[in-house]
Order: sequence, then structure tokens, then C-alpha cells
Amino acid sequence: MTAHALYGDTQSTALYDLPGPRTRRRHLIYGIVSTVVILVLLAWILYLLFDTGQFTAAKWSPFTYQGIQELLLKGLGNTIKAFAYASVLSLLLGAVLATGRLSVHRPLRWAATLFVEFFRAMPVLVMIFFIFVALKVQPLPALVAGLALYNGSVLAEVFRTGIESVERGQREAAYALGMRKTQVMIFVLAPQALRTMLPTIISQLVVALKDTSLGYLITYEEFLHAGKLIASNLDYDLPFIPVVMIISPIYIGMCMLLSWFANRVGARQRGEARTRASGAGTADAAASGSGRA
Repeated sequence: MTAHALYGDTQSTALYDLPGPRTRRRHLIYGIVSTVVILVLLAWILYLLFDTGQFTAAKWSPFTYQGIQELLLKGLGNTIKAFAYASVLSLLLGAVLATGRLSVHRPLRWAATLFVEFFRAMPVLVMIFFIFVALKVQPLPALVAGLALYNGSVLAEVFRTGIESVERGQREAAYALGMRKTQVMIFVLAPQALRTMLPTIISQLVVALKDTSLGYLITYEEFLHAGKLIASNLDYDLPFIPVVMIISPIYIGMCMLLSWFANRVGARQRGEARTRASGAGTADAAASGSGRA
């Protein structure tokens, strides 16, 4: 009998105990009860929607009008535009601030640290309102600036920790080859750090996408503002539910698409790491065998 057969089960359960029959039965009961509760809650919500007439043709027919469809598409386009601007500026600002935080010059490092810590702690809505009201900036630039300042500060920490996570030997080897600090950062550290940072970067961009809805509060004509405009101008009572049921799945779908992309990137990075590790192990085994021969 092999050692794997003797110890395989022990190794696979080293971090936790496998549940016994009684625990599995208890978990099954918990799962059934939770499922029933969720189904009852969904049934109750559907009952309320039907009882208040939210699915009547009169409340959904306005969405077939070309004007309302164009208004929704315009709002969606404005949301995507604000997100695109904020994402690019956040990435650029994050890179600049991370470079400042990694600088060997103490005043520059302190200034970058103070900037990052201040805007990470400042609520996004407060920044947007301050830029819009106090500085009298137009809605789109105010929204983009607020999102870029906050998300750029967060991404600066992501970039900094990603760069510092690269093995120190990589940096020292590059310096030994005569490379300058900028060359080491661009050609050695950044490419290696990017592989580990990418899922976190995309996840932070999901936050930026969701926060574009704050533009509604400063009258920026984004997707949520378009929905509010439609809801407030329809001629029947309680028009908000159909509008929410139109807008929410689109918002959720965009965020889920970015989240899926982040998970896909993370899974690919983990797969590449395992492939490199197995390849290195195979090479070491081959070298060891040839040495014995």
C-alpha cells in the first residue's frame, strides 16, 4: 500500500473535520428551511406586486414609446461615459500616487501618503457635492473627479502592495544588471505585480461603476436620473416599481459582468501559476535524475 493511500485522507482533511451523518442531516435541514423561507419571501413579494397592479399593461406600455427608450439609452450611455472617464483617471492617479508612495524621497513619499489617506477616508458623496457646489463644477466633471479621487487613492494602495509583493531578489538582480530604478519598475516589477493585482483592480472598478449612480444627486443625466425622470412624469399612481424593475437588472448585469471578468482573470492567473510551478517541479526532477545518472 502506498503512502498516498495511507495518508491521502488525512492530508485532505487536515484543516477541518469531515461532517458526520448527524451534521450532514442538520445541514440538509438548514438548507431546506432556508430554501423554503426564500421561496415564501419571493412569493410574498410577487403577491404584493400583483396585488398593487405593478404588472398591468398600463404601467408597462410607456416603455414601448420611442421617447422613453431614447431617454433610457441616453442615461445608460452617460453612465458608461462617466464610468469610462473615472476608470481611466483612477488608474492613472493610482499609478502616480503609488509611485510617490514608493519614492525614496521622503517629502514626496509623505505628500503621496497624506493624499491617499485623506481621500480614502473621505466619503465619495461628500467629495462629489463639494466639487459640484463649492467649486461650481459641471455635473459630469464633478462626478468623474469625485470618483477618480476616491478610487485612485484606493488603487494606489493596490499598486503599492502589488509592487512590494514581488520578491526582493527580482529587484536586486535587475539592479545588478545595471538597470535604473525606472527600468526596474517598468520592465521587471510592474509586469509581475500586474498579474496578482488585476483581479483586485477590476473589483475596484466595479465599485466605481456602482458609484456612478451618485450622479443622480447632482442632476447628472445618468441611468438612475433617467429612471427618476420617467417615473415622475408618468400619469398613473406608483410608477416607480416598473422603472426599478427595468433599471436594476441592467445595473446588476453590468456589475456582474465586471465581477465575472475579475473572477475569470483571477482563475486564469492561478492556473498559470500552477502550470509554472508544475513545470519547474518537472524540470527539477529531470535535472535530479540526470545528475544521479
